[in-house]
Amino acid sequence: MTDQQHPIVPPRDKIHNWLQLEKIDYNLEQIITLAAQWGADQELEACMEWISKQDWTWTSAQFRAARRPKPPSLKEEALMALDRMNQFPTADDQYIIRRALEALDD
Repeated sequence: MTDQQHPIVPPRDKIHNWLQLEKIDYNLEQIITLAAQWGADQELEACMEWISKQDWTWTSAQFRAARRPKPPSLKEEALMALDRMNQFPTADDQYIIRRALEALDD
């Protein structure tokens, strides 16, 4: 994800709090475990929210697609980059557009 943080990545303040724990009596393995547990909790809550909004005709494929969406194609990335060029260009926009153009057949 380029312009947004992945929803399962802990916020900076949470990471900062965990790093403070290491200075007290936690070791790195315990901090990594806390982060993994936090991420699993976030995923469980998101899954429960998704399920609560569905009728009961959904399939496991729909569930997987909702929880693990495919990244945008190079074409989609290039179109988004082109849209941003006039408003809020990012450092990667030119690179993305160049990659998309180079992928085209002559």
